[in-house]
Amino acid sequence: MVCRSIGAPGAALVILLIGAAVARAAPCPRAGTLGTSRVLSVDAVSFPRIGLKSFPQTLPLRDHEVVLTFDDGPYAPTTLKVLAALARECVHATFFLVGKPASEHPDLVRRIAAEGHTVGHHTWLHRSLMRIKPSETTEEIDHGILAVEMALHERATTTPSTPFFRFPGFESTPETLDFLQSRGIVVFGADLWASDWNPMTPKQELKLLTDRLKVARKGIILLHDPKAHTAAMLPAFLRYLREHDYHVVHLVPTGPAVDFDGVP
Repeated sequence: MVCRSIGAPGAALVILLIGAAVARAAPCPRAGTLGTSRVLSVDAVSFPRIGLKSFPQTLPLRDHEVVLTFDDGPYAPTTLKVLAALARECVHATFFLVGKPASEHPDLVRRIAAEGHTVGHHTWLHRSLMRIKPSETTEEIDHGILAVEMALHERATTTPSTPFFRFPGFESTPETLDFLQSRGIVVFGADLWASDWNPMTPKQELKLLTDRLKVARKGIILLHDPKAHTAAMLPAFLRYLREHDYHVVHLVPTGPAVDFDGVP
């Protein structure tokens, strides 16, 4: 375990804690925005499965820290609105993309990544891996990964550049969990969500989500960028986070250790 911090304001911070590397995020050039408070680097060895709605373990977040995640995109009419809301507040999120729409909208996939967000994987067709034939599950996972990698990097590979995965409907099996763990891929659940797969108004969704956050006080939040009411609700939710002293943590896959202050 390594812990190195510099106390002066604006100095960089690097922490390696239980397999997760933490670094201070770049400051937002616009005053009065929510911003991204820090970057958390996660690996599948220490965190193979995270999210208290599905698993006993989650990320080591502090009180009033949240991770924003979006499923089921890309879908241009609403994903673009979500990106605009995040950009206005200098917030970075993780997008779990479905392979087929990613293959149909590669420019949008590249834009998500170019704007600093993390791109994870969410299968090829968003089928439940619990309800299809076991012989089809690997193809559903790998086809989705390949499609996203082609859109991002024009590489025909089933090795994800970002080894983050979320099951459609959180419907896993012991076999698919073991398969992903053997590949070094982190499986994401969530700690709380807005239930935005149900019909509701943006105002109703905001109240539901903020009420749940008042209880949880931190966690991995699941939203869906193809949902129009979520895209409409997001600016108000980001404002709520800012006004109630919440901090956004951005997730990236673990790579070579980087020391931002130049100290070896």
